[in-house]
Amino acid sequence: MLRYAIIFLVIALVAAALGFGGIAGASAGVAKIIFYIFLVLFAIGLISHLFRKT
Repeated sequence: MLRYAIIFLVIALVAAALGFGGIAGASAGVAKIIFYIFLVLFAIGLISHLFRKT
């Protein structure tokens, strides 16, 4: 699951670079959505990893 979170992070960074650079205005909105998805997946992965260790 952490692998998917990292993939979403890379996609969000690429979309953010395109959107915030003025190439595509819609990419900024997509980057925000994908970034929040990354944060949720990262938090879930981190919590599940912590509970699996104990």
